Amino acid sequence: MGLMRTGAVIVAGAMIGQAVARRVAQHKDGSGERSRWLTVTVNAPPEKVDERLADAVADLDVETRVTPAPGDRGTEVAARLRDAPTGVVRRLAGEDPRQDVRQALRDMKSLVEAGEVVRPDEPTTGKRTPGGALVRLATRRAGGEGRL
Repeated sequence: MGLMRTGAVIVAGAMIGQAVARRVAQHKDGSGERSRWLTVTVNAPPEKVDERLADAVADLDVETRVTPAPGDRGTEVAARLRDAPTGVVRRLAGEDPRQDVRQALRDMKSLVEAGEVVRPDEPTTGKRTPGGALVRLATRRAGGEGRL
């Protein structure tokens, strides 16, 4: 009787493991990510945002949504791709099309609030140092994933 119970526990564990693995694979391959909105709050009225938003996303296949931000604190702008990205390999290779949407929203926010796209300062020295390498890496990656 104990051998039969052990076998049942092993089979049940294998089935649960398989279900979990399937769920993780679906999450990692980008399926279901189409509906994920990328949102930014802009400190400006919706009329001012609308004109800049059209220019910012003109070459991207996205749907957008512009609503007043909670507490009358500007305008909330959301955008998402119409088609889902094509899997984890593309995203790992740095070809994730959502990065273009994220960058367009950042640039649009900067244009509306500051009048220009604000970029990090250039290094003050031409000498490359290990600490400078870390700063350059952080600066290159700053426009990608993360908060808007």
